[in-house]
Amino acid sequence: MTKGKNKMSEINETFNSSIDEAPPRVTAIKRFSRVFFARRVVIFGLVVITILVLTAIFAPLLAPYDPYKQNLNNILSKPNSEHWLGTDTLGRDTMSRIIYGTRTSLLVGIVAIFIAATIGMFLGLTAGYMGGATNTVIMRLIDAMMTFPMILLALTIAALLGVGLKSIIIALGISLVPPYARVMCGQALAIKQNDYVMAGRAMGAKSSRVMLRHVAPNCFPPLIVLMTMMIGSAILAEASLSFLGIGIRPPGAAWGAMVSEGYRYLLTTPVLSFAPGLAIMLVVFAFNMVGDGLRDALDPRLRGSI
Repeated sequence: MTKGKNKMSEINETFNSSIDEAPPRVTAIKRFSRVFFARRVVIFGLVVITILVLTAIFAPLLAPYDPYKQNLNNILSKPNSEHWLGTDTLGRDTMSRIIYGTRTSLLVGIVAIFIAATIGMFLGLTAGYMGGATNTVIMRLIDAMMTFPMILLALTIAALLGVGLKSIIIALGISLVPPYARVMCGQALAIKQNDYVMAGRAMGAKSSRVMLRHVAPNCFPPLIVLMTMMIGSAILAEASLSFLGIGIRPPGAAWGAMVSEGYRYLLTTPVLSFAPGLAIMLVVFAFNMVGDGLRDALDPRLRGSI
């Protein structure tokens, strides 16, 4: 009996020690960080975006010259110790204009996406939750907008509104509405069938309260991913419109306009087009990779795919 009791006590002690030494619970923030920072390409994209934001904020301190000051005695200068990326057709420092161009790209990208996401989420939430004729009318309008390529729709709207920063932002904001409306509508259609939403409706809660309190917050994860990835698309679209001459008014610094100005001198001074083109490529790539990392961290079903 004594041996049996001793053996039972040893088992209990082993069991208690195993409970005490249980691994710590992984919080949602730790799990998100572990998945988000798992790939180096996502970290690279985050570093590029951080550099972009800091460059836009401290552009006056980082730019070696006034980006709008002309020097007709030093036009189309090749890279040298004074002008690291040379000068353009009016003698303006290319590097300074690229640095100031980050402000334009970031402003257009963020504001245009904010406008598109706000309008698209409102239309998609209304269509998905209300259903019926409301869903049919709103989604057929979105389908009509999607029949036009995004860049063509933005080009048409910008041409109607005129050249300028506000026109570009409005044009891109309207042309980028369909993706957000469709994603939000799909999410709302699925979430409104959940028990907690049906319970709220059964208790007499108003539709607006249920939509804003219960449905909309649960639709945000895929929309956050979409917003991050679409910022790069908005920056690329702004560069395309500026390249076509429907964009930022001169002498404003815009990467697309710089590529357009420099392509005539690709054989003599290729850096005029290559430098802003490389900046566009890096920024778009960075936002796409960060958006992909957010998707992996927020949606386990798509984890590991690009």
